[in-house]
Amino acid sequence: MPSLNLSLEDGQSYPIQIERGLLKNCGTAISSLVPPCHVMLVSDENVAPLYLETAAESLKSAGFTVHKKIFPAGEPTKSLPVLGELLEAMADARLTRTDLAVSLGGGIIGDLTGFAAGCYLRGIRFVQIPTTLLAAVDASVGGKTAINLPQGKNLAGLFHQPSAVLCDPDTMGTLTPLCRADGAAEAIKTGILGDTSLFELFESEDRTAADTDYTEIIAKSVAYKAKIVSEDPTEKGVRKLLNLGHTPAHAIEILSSFEISHGHAVGIGIAMMTRAAKKVGIIKNCDAERILDTLRRNNLPIDCPFSAKEMAEIAQSDKKAANTSITVILPEEIGKCRMEKIPRTELEQLFQDGLEG
Repeated sequence: MPSLNLSLEDGQSYPIQIERGLLKNCGTAISSLVPPCHVMLVSDENVAPLYLETAAESLKSAGFTVHKKIFPAGEPTKSLPVLGELLEAMADARLTRTDLAVSLGGGIIGDLTGFAAGCYLRGIRFVQIPTTLLAAVDASVGGKTAINLPQGKNLAGLFHQPSAVLCDPDTMGTLTPLCRADGAAEAIKTGILGDTSLFELFESEDRTAADTDYTEIIAKSVAYKAKIVSEDPTEKGVRKLLNLGHTPAHAIEILSSFEISHGHAVGIGIAMMTRAAKKVGIIKNCDAERILDTLRRNNLPIDCPFSAKEMAEIAQSDKKAANTSITVILPEEIGKCRMEKIPRTELEQLFQDGLEG
């Protein structure tokens, strides 16, 4: 089955394995990289009943001592109080620098676990086991970890690369339609950025159906992201492209009190940036319509319930903002996007163009 190594400029590398049925063998896979040690296995209340014991038993069979920590599902778990609770659980378990944290869940649990692993004892190893399509195609790869602050999304965080990413596409079979669409948004984004064949998979039919085999979609998405991350691990240049649609999306999430999920907000954000690019002649109308039609076909919203002014006010605190400017990503054609640094004072107009264009 598909697998690859993500290699960074500093010589660090880690495997990304994508294999159906991998979860029940995760202990063996991890023991080939990390000697048996104490493990803090972190999950949430939705995922734990489905997969926690499978992962725990596999780890124990491979010689690991397993400690478990389960948090409520949802965006509020990405918070300072919960981060503190996880760090204290690691200390209570007496984890050392030779021990390991394992994230079992979606992007929220992955972000939280990775951040805690990066902070605890100034950094311990961790492994990502994504169980959502969104985490599998995007959040689990690249070492970005973060929590939210009241002032904005992902404002506290660090880059802490995992020791491995183990993805079992069979875990996608228990996702809700909403969660499958969330993941589709990030995969469609990747196709727009640099893989026309990936985009065409979603253009040809609805890929959010319950019986979809996501192995190829995950493999294509991860291969593109791994290439970008290997060139720019700390988002100083080309990695910023991966934020297509995310500047309006983060504002939409906050304005909705996270009632609009991340993937659905990204879908709206991609639609807005596409319409804005079309209005100023950056992208041809035919390509813009293909993007909008593909989002609709995969059960993603393309219309925004908030005003440009509301979103611009929130985006002033976005982590991508710098002094008087902010970098946004605009599609030029399917498979190619550009970075545009604009004055922060022009962000509201850009959002307005995205709502109207």
